[in-house]
Amino acid sequence: MRPPEPAHTDLSTLVERVTESAGGPARLRVVLLLAGVLGVQGANIGSVGALARQLERAFGIGNTQLGLLTTVTALVAAIACLPFGVLADRAKRVRLLSWAVAGGAVCMLASGLAHGYVMLLATRFALGAVTAASGPIVTSLTGDLFPAQDRSRIFGMVLTGELVGTGIGLVVSAELGAFAGWRAPLLVLALPNAVLAVMLWRLLPEPARGGQSWLYPGDEEIKPAEEVEGEVPGAINQDLEKATADGRATADAADVRHRTRELKNVRANSKLVLRQDAARLSPRAAAIYVLRIPSNLVLIGASALGYFFLAGLQAFAVLFAETHYGISQALVVFILAAAGVGGVAGTLYGGRLADNLVRRGVADARPLVAGIAFIGAAIAFLPGLVSNNILVSLPFFAIAAGFLGAPDPPLDAARLDVVPSRLWGQAEAVRTFARNVLQSFAPLLFGYISALFGGPHAGAAASTNRHLEAIAGRGLEYAFIIMLVPLLAASILLLLTRRAYLVDVATADVSERATADAKRSAARAEPPTTLSGSRG
Repeated sequence: MRPPEPAHTDLSTLVERVTESAGGPARLRVVLLLAGVLGVQGANIGSVGALARQLERAFGIGNTQLGLLTTVTALVAAIACLPFGVLADRAKRVRLLSWAVAGGAVCMLASGLAHGYVMLLATRFALGAVTAASGPIVTSLTGDLFPAQDRSRIFGMVLTGELVGTGIGLVVSAELGAFAGWRAPLLVLALPNAVLAVMLWRLLPEPARGGQSWLYPGDEEIKPAEEVEGEVPGAINQDLEKATADGRATADAADVRHRTRELKNVRANSKLVLRQDAARLSPRAAAIYVLRIPSNLVLIGASALGYFFLAGLQAFAVLFAETHYGISQALVVFILAAAGVGGVAGTLYGGRLADNLVRRGVADARPLVAGIAFIGAAIAFLPGLVSNNILVSLPFFAIAAGFLGAPDPPLDAARLDVVPSRLWGQAEAVRTFARNVLQSFAPLLFGYISALFGGPHAGAAASTNRHLEAIAGRGLEYAFIIMLVPLLAASILLLLTRRAYLVDVATADVSERATADAKRSAARAEPPTTLSGSRG
């Protein structure tokens, strides 16, 4: 009889599989760092929802005031992301991201030391300002570090960090808050922010823009921007063709832009072809351009509607489960964490499925997968919400979480498909602005609707009266059911825009080539520089 394999063998096998899935140690390191940024951000924001009961008791507030804490964070982030989007296209992104994550650590410390509701509200205001950097910068870095044929899958891995971070934040905040008070979790969450800021600064070099720093499977290191400074980047497809010739990419994994035109005979929209250097556009002109791209508007809207529902879920999931099912806070958090496993699986599989379908000839797979997933989320959530038995509801919530996580990776990759690379940061800022505006009002609206249907007013959530608890749970149940409508709307929008997406992908490809040619011409036209003082 063979002796059992040692436990460390299973762990090493798991690490090898994860590394292989990412495409090697260098790619895995980047994925973990970018996922960590979204993870600590999710934990920071989600901590309020996990501490809902303690905060309502400590400050004598109700659902509306509690929702305002999350609303302020998202609304400030919506405004602040616009200048960060400009910086993401023009400044050194890694350095800026490191400072933003460090700012999150300071904000969490200030939140834990807050005295009074107004001071806590002010710290969440500041948190929104520093977290606004993550969306445009992480998206821009992902586009410049990974080739297009892998992006849905890579985005799935990066966005998993947000789900895992939010889940860990919920567990840590709720469990630690249950016996140490609401301040302790906020203070503890400052530590991972500080550690990650240092790791970003030391471990992630600034990549070049336009494809020169793409990491292909098996690459050992990132080619920093300094090594290609002064070079005029070629069109993305030309870079990919060279990489294919070098053996770093296979023909059946061709760039989605190239495959779209090849498979569907799609013609670019000549009115939207960008023939000048995108980096020279003013912020206003860049925003107008990305908003003129028809499918980009739909992709922005669908993403915003999905996050709208998720924001309400994050703010009131713990309180809903406590009042609707009558179970303890500690048990609620572990049940939600178990359901969150479905969200992680959906996020990973959604990106992988979209990329695989693109390789098999389904050129519009990214909006298609996202649209179907939104329908699945709405259908699966409904029976879970109406059931009064947590054991019955939990499988539906796990399935719904999987469907809700699946659209994000293909949507993020699709937005990069339809926008020229030098505008990725500003395009993501416009998307983040729209998403955060809707997201900022979601907790407030969820709380208001729950109050209309019998939810607690100020101080009511602290009551031990079982009748009031049941009424509060019923109000939140109605709020969640009503808010399933945005998920269905997002699905319809995506399924109707698939043809426009293909046209916009082809247009972005032509724009990429045209602007690269313009930069080459400008570089050839510039007279050679001379050393100061070397006049003849």
